[in-house]
Amino acid sequence: MMFVSSVILLVGFWVGLPETIFQDAGLTGLGSLMIAFLITHMGTLLSLEDLKKQWKTVVIAVGAVVGIGVFLFFVGTPIIGRDYAVSAAPPISGGIVAAIIMGDAAKAKGLEIIAVFTTLLVVIQGFFGLPVASLLLNKEAKRLVNNYRNNQMEKESKALEEVAIASDEEKEPKKKLIPPLPKELQTNYVLLAKIGLVAMLGFKLAELTNGILNANVLCLILGIIGREIGFLEENIMVKANSFGLAIVGLMAVAFGNLAMATPQMLRSLIWPLIASLVLGLIGIFIFSSILGKLLGYSKEMAISIGVSALFGFPGTYILTNEVVNAVGETDDEKKIISDEVLPKMLVAGFVTVTISSVILAGFMVNLI
Repeated sequence: MMFVSSVILLVGFWVGLPETIFQDAGLTGLGSLMIAFLITHMGTLLSLEDLKKQWKTVVIAVGAVVGIGVFLFFVGTPIIGRDYAVSAAPPISGGIVAAIIMGDAAKAKGLEIIAVFTTLLVVIQGFFGLPVASLLLNKEAKRLVNNYRNNQMEKESKALEEVAIASDEEKEPKKKLIPPLPKELQTNYVLLAKIGLVAMLGFKLAELTNGILNANVLCLILGIIGREIGFLEENIMVKANSFGLAIVGLMAVAFGNLAMATPQMLRSLIWPLIASLVLGLIGIFIFSSILGKLLGYSKEMAISIGVSALFGFPGTYILTNEVVNAVGETDDEKKIISDEVLPKMLVAGFVTVTISSVILAGFMVNLI
C-alpha cells in the first residue's frame, strides 16, 4: 500500500499535484499532533509479562537493532556518507515513526534530501525484509516439522501444552495500581484526554532535561508505565476509535516529504537506499546469528527475529501464518510451528518497531 501510494504521489507531484495538498487538507497539522499520541499508544501495546516470557527473543531483537545502528554507522559512513548512514538506521530498525523523527531533524538542518531518503526507506524496506524472513521461516518450519515427525519434539510439545494451560490459568486480570474507570466514563474523549496527558508529561520531562532525553522516547516509556499501573488502557487509541484517523495524519506527514523529491533527486538516492538496506541486513545477520547461537535459537529463527525490524506487525503475523499453512500438513504440525514461531515473531516485531527503533532514533537524531 505504501509503495503504490508513494509512486502515485511522486508522479502526481511531478505532473502538477499541488505540493501543499496535505497542508491544504489540514492533515499535516493533525499528523504532527498525532505522532506523540501514537508513540504513547505504542507503549500500551506491550505487556511486561509477555516480554519476560520471551526474554531471549527480546535480547535478539534488540541486538539486531544495535547491529543495524553499529554496522551502518561504522561501515556505512565511509560508503554512503555520515548523514545517510545515521538517518538510515532508525527507519530500517522500525518504520514510519522513526522515519518521521529522523526526517524532521534533517529538515530542521536544511537537509531536505535526507527527509525524502528516510521516507523512501520505509516505503521499500519490506521488499528486502519479507523475502528474507519468508525463506528463513520456511526452513525453520521444515526443521520443526521434521523433528516432530521423528518424535524428537514430543517432550517439547507436552511442555508447550503445559505452558498453554498455565497461561490460560493466568489470564485472570491482574489488579492495577489505578483501577479502571467505570464503563460510562470510558468514552472516546476521556481516553484521548488520558493519552494526551501522558504524552504532554513526556514532552515536559524532556524539557526538564534540556532535550538530553528525547521526548518521543519518554512518551513511549510513559505509555508502557501508564498501561502497567492502569492509567492507560491496552491498545488505547483503537478503543478511542481514533487510530485510523491518526494513521491518516501520520501518513500525510511522511508522504509530504515526497513533494520535495525531483526525478534527479530520486536517481541520486538509488545507491544510498540500496546500500543502506543491504548494510542493515548484514548487521542484522551478524548480530542476530551470534546472539541466537548463544541463546540456543537456530540461525534461521534468530535472523528472522532480527529481520522483523524491516516490516513489523502485522507483517510478522501474516507471514508466520503463511508459513504455517505452507509447511504444516496436519493440524498438529501447524500447531507445532505456530506455537514455536508465532510468539517469537510477534514479540520481535513489537520490540524492534515499537521500542528499539524509537530509542535508536532518539539517539541518532543528535548525530545528524
